[in-house]
Amino acid sequence: MIENLPIPRNILLIRLSATGDVILASALTPALRRTYPNARLVWLTDDINTGLLIHHPAVDRVIVFQRAYFRQLFRERRYLALARGIKQLIDMLREEDFDWAIDLQGLLKSGVWSRLSGARIRIGLGSREGSQLWMHHVISRDTEIDRIGVEYWLLAHALKLDAGGFPMDVRVPEIVQSRMDAALAKRGCASPYAVICPFTTRPQKHWPPQRWRELSTELIERRHLPVVLLGGPGDTGRAKEITPPVEGFFDLTGTTALIEAAAVIRNANLLIGVDTGLTHLGIAMKTPTLALFGSTRPYLNTGSSHAKVLYQPMDCSPCRKRPSCGGDFGCMKAHTVDRVMAEAALLMDGFDDDTA
Repeated sequence: MIENLPIPRNILLIRLSATGDVILASALTPALRRTYPNARLVWLTDDINTGLLIHHPAVDRVIVFQRAYFRQLFRERRYLALARGIKQLIDMLREEDFDWAIDLQGLLKSGVWSRLSGARIRIGLGSREGSQLWMHHVISRDTEIDRIGVEYWLLAHALKLDAGGFPMDVRVPEIVQSRMDAALAKRGCASPYAVICPFTTRPQKHWPPQRWRELSTELIERRHLPVVLLGGPGDTGRAKEITPPVEGFFDLTGTTALIEAAAVIRNANLLIGVDTGLTHLGIAMKTPTLALFGSTRPYLNTGSSHAKVLYQPMDCSPCRKRPSCGGDFGCMKAHTVDRVMAEAALLMDGFDDDTA
């Protein structure tokens, strides 16, 4: 624990990238608000994540790190415009007069902004790449505890926050919920329905496309559940590999902002996904969620009776970013369609029993 920290008036949370981690870290927002009800709470994050944060009543401001815009200026050698954009961001941060800056990412790129924020006390979570040199306090991520978002729980404990059960907390405005419900109804997708989230940036996290097709067909024909496919703009090509030749499959890949995807997930009766932010979002939305993990295994304990991880450890597991199987990815192939269907049925039936 960190001792003798002054009570903050203004707190900055920094998590620039990795949408899944922004979702996992969302549990900090209510914990900080309960502990410091009068403090001003500000997030600094990439523009893609903004929609997940701006609707939360405990968040006073979201400052956007315009990564794509800054990169474009750099590529075009518009260095003066880039310098102006960076200065404007620094000015926005410093006008808040932060007492605390909490770097949730722990990398050089996030540590720099912690330092530039002008915060009086800088706290880093697992800081590395030299960013620890700018921190007054560094909280270790190392632990034997296996639960969802454990590193952020460790931080909450070190800061002596009123964490409670420490559930993730993403809020979907009713206007967004109504809009997405209407959009699905217009396409002919009636509730109840299932959501699948197959896409990530790492091939070792993928489940074979043929199995997604078989699974979707099974859900539609055996469980009479329409299936909604979610993903980003870069996933549209792979979505075609997954689409089964049956009615009742609705491809929304590349058509929803994150908060709109959250609305679709919130009203689903089931979500099945790989290690990706949308799968974590299913747990945050309290939707029955089945996570298929292989080369990565961020957690086994989902913190919810309505969410389960399927994980078949191999001798090389978890390999994370360094697969040694030559592209076979047997850890993901170990998840059969029959097993996934059986576990999904148990989740849905258990959820129905609890809500009856």
